[in-house]
Amino acid sequence: MSNEKRGGHIKGAKSLPVKWTNYIDWIEIVRSKQILPENDLVIYSYNKTKSEKVATLFNKVGYPSVSIYTHFVDEWTEDERFPVEHLARYRQLVSPDWVKDLIDGKTPPEYDNDKFVIVHAHYRNRDAYLSGHIPQAVDMDTLALEAPETWNRRSPEELKKDIGRVRHYIRYYSCFIW
Repeated sequence: MSNEKRGGHIKGAKSLPVKWTNYIDWIEIVRSKQILPENDLVIYSYNKTKSEKVATLFNKVGYPSVSIYTHFVDEWTEDERFPVEHLARYRQLVSPDWVKDLIDGKTPPEYDNDKFVIVHAHYRNRDAYLSGHIPQAVDMDTLALEAPETWNRRSPEELKKDIGRVRHYIRYYSCFIW
């Protein structure tokens, strides 16, 4: 969120972080999300320049119907008549202040446990963890959770085998903060 009145996304929207367009296979990722050239696309974000970049890239790879909506924050989120959807477990997304309260021994909103693990997740970059991390955090390479070929979650059997470093922290009652 960026200080908008209501959080969420426009119904039917699919997430495409602009940095993904820098990957050589970005269009395959897009198509795997069923975003196809025959669809009418509406690009929106917090940054008009980034929206324009993404729209231009879609045009270049054969998406003929691409438009940009620049008023998501000041119009859509402000007007209750415009519906927004949330991620299935959006209440589990927490702010830095929420995490700080937890570390400081306070009870942040919606937290009803006294066992937690803070995980510094990274992709093949343990140096990021070693150069500085949230106090008490353990590090985990996301390759332990996702198959690099598809970026889909690994099977339960693979997870049990590869979970490695955080295995001794896992309990059915633990709250994990990634």
